[in-house]
Parts: sequence; structure tokens; C-alpha cells
Amino acid sequence: MALRSLDNALPLTPERPKKIAKISVLTTKTKPCDFSVNDENMAPVPVSGDVVIDYVSSEDLKPLDDPEIQIQSLMGDLESKDWIKVCESLNSTRRFALHHSTFLLPTLEKIMIILVKAMKNPRSALCKTSIMTASDIFKSYGHDLLESSTSEAFDQLLLQLLLKSSQDKRFVCEEADKALLVMVTSIPPLPLLKKLRAFVSHTNPRVRAKAAVSFAQCVSKMGLEVMKEFGQVSLIEIAAELLNDRLPEAREAARSTVTSVYKAFEGDEELKNLELTAVESWQNFCTSNLSPIQAQSLIKIVST
Repeated sequence: MALRSLDNALPLTPERPKKIAKISVLTTKTKPCDFSVNDENMAPVPVSGDVVIDYVSSEDLKPLDDPEIQIQSLMGDLESKDWIKVCESLNSTRRFALHHSTFLLPTLEKIMIILVKAMKNPRSALCKTSIMTASDIFKSYGHDLLESSTSEAFDQLLLQLLLKSSQDKRFVCEEADKALLVMVTSIPPLPLLKKLRAFVSHTNPRVRAKAAVSFAQCVSKMGLEVMKEFGQVSLIEIAAELLNDRLPEAREAARSTVTSVYKAFEGDEELKNLELTAVESWQNFCTSNLSPIQAQSLIKIVST
């Protein structure tokens, strides 16, 4: 009987950790003030779980008291392995961009590379803060971001924003959409359009659709002369391709692009010397530069 009692006792051994597991679940619900209790049986609560990241709007960011001193440690803080410290440093970067912009000019390329890295981070709080930083960078530096020294870093940043705006995490997606709109508003349309041109034919359909939206927004800001400088034929060719895209967002952006090009086309003084109406001239323009099916699609948009 002694052997039998030992056999019966064996299943009781693995049940002990279950009691410990229950205790650990309860302790995770304790308030921070309970940290003062010295209980060796209490499971430690991770500090990072209690951290709350504040998403401060640009309007609420105040100038720094000592920018000359803080700029010396900014890059090191941005490259920290502590993600919370990086978030804080990104907010400092935003304050520099908005209120002390000259301090960041020499390091714009490095900062954009850091933003790209932060956007790739799986922590949504860090990702969103980096996107907000990109918005403020766009507001303050505009055309400077497309200089030869920063052009490649800008391309990487643009790709990440397009990727984030097309992902499933809604609050990250919405922030990326805002950043892309600020980008279109802050950067001259012609050089930005040249950057976006590569992305409207991206292999990722969601990236392509988001790029098409920004592309259409750029075109809507352009006058006739700027469109001619970019190439009116190129504009309608890109729009014609996007009209056949599988995503409705891309197709709608294409229609918007066609409408903007046609409005500028109507105001061309050279057309007034011809005996044709604006619609007839548009028809001739489309049929001369596109396939019959593509031309018909563009003509239909402006005639409805």
C-alpha cells in the first residue's frame, strides 16, 4: 500500500506551479504603490508596462530653454537602446524642428534615417511618435529634404510612411496619412512629384494606392506651367495606368489627377487660338498620346 500511496501522490507535484501562476496573475493587477511591500513571493511587475507615452500635438510643443546644450546630446539619445528615451528624444527633435530649426540642418540626413528605423520598430508608440516627428520635419524643412545630400534618406522615409499608411493598425495608419498630407502641403509639388513617380508603380498595391493619393494631391497644387515642366503626357499616362488598378483608392486618385490636368488644360492660352473647344482639344490630346481604350477612359472622366 505504501507504493500505491506514492503513485497517487505523483500527480500532486505538477499542481504546485499552478498556485504560483494564480498569484502572479493577481500581482500584475496591483497598483504601483504596492512596490513598497517587500514580498519575495510577489512577481515583479515590468516597469515598461506602466509607461504611458504622451502624443503631444505640434501646437503644444514649446521652445527649448537651452537648445545649444541639448543639441549636443540629441543624436546620442536618439540612438539609445531604451525606446522610451528615444520617444522623449523624438519629441525634443520636434521642438528643435519647430522652434530652433537651424540646429538640425547639419543632421537632417541622420535624423531621417533614425526616423525610418523607429518606424520599423514593432512598438506602436515609438512608431507613431516617429511619424509625428516626420510631420514636423516636413513643416520646417520642406525643399531642404530633397537636396542631394538628403535625397536617398528621404526616399526611405517616404517608403516607410507609405507602408505605415497602408497597414492595419488604425492609429498608426491615420497618423501616417496625416504626415503624407503635411508632406504634400510643405514640399514644392514638382520635385515631390518626381519622387512619388517611382512609388505609383510600386509592386505593393497598397503602397501604390497611397502613393497615387499623394500624387493626385500634388497635381492639384500645380499650375499649367509646372505641369508642362513635369510633362502633361507623363501625367495622363500615369493616370491611365492607375485607372486600371485593382484598388479603388488608386482609381479614385487617378480620376482626381485627370480632373486636375484637364482644369489646367482648359486654361491654356494656346487653345484659344484654335477653332476647337476645350473638350475637343482634350480628346485630340488623349487620343494622340494614349491607346484608344485609355484615351476613352480619360475623355469620359471630364465629360461626365
